[in-house]
Amino acid sequence: MHIFYTPDINSDTYILSEEESKHCIKVLRFQKGSLLNLVDGKGGFYDAIVEEAHPKRTRINILRVHQNYGRRNHYLHMAIAPTKSIERLEWFLEKATEIGIDEITPVICDRSERKEVKTERLNKVITTAVKQSIKAFHPKLNEAERFSDFILKSKHSNKFIAHCIESKKLAIKDQFKLNSDYLVMIGPEGDFTSAEIDSAMKQNFVPISLGNSRLRTETAALEACFEINFLNR
Repeated sequence: MHIFYTPDINSDTYILSEEESKHCIKVLRFQKGSLLNLVDGKGGFYDAIVEEAHPKRTRINILRVHQNYGRRNHYLHMAIAPTKSIERLEWFLEKATEIGIDEITPVICDRSERKEVKTERLNKVITTAVKQSIKAFHPKLNEAERFSDFILKSKHSNKFIAHCIESKKLAIKDQFKLNSDYLVMIGPEGDFTSAEIDSAMKQNFVPISLGNSRLRTETAALEACFEINFLNR
């Protein structure tokens, strides 16, 4: 099954972008009459056929539309401190998209080693993972925000902050509510500061533990992503 990401599709015919057309015709060797699938990132999954096999502007006809394809029973927002090595953040975005995630916000913390995030490349990583894992919903990647600003705006029903400081913490499963919306915050390699944790708790974030092992930022975020998806099965 070959998937093409077409976020602006709005009719029974569609012209693939030059990049996608080249991939379709030159790489995959599709011809007129070849069957393929499209996703719009908003839940639409399309069965389609190549009408005009052009290496720069391939024209597609839509055969069938499946709405809310693969919709999950919950909403997951991960707020993660961007890693010093951007490749590690890219790895997380790829794997989290494959497992199931709805929204990601890079959060700049007091101990963050990376203070800026360019979202264009990261969105491409997400799009590739969407196509690879056959997802009709494209996760939303927000611009980076300061920790102090972010915690004041969060409106989710279940808000968690994972940290390593010795204190009272719960496992996700002990605070879990089925089929709900969740926000999980994961700090930088040096962890959140005590002041940041206190500030989050004042905004009704629940401190959680992700086990006894000391995890890298991207591993901790993926662990939380997997656990919430698993509990919602």
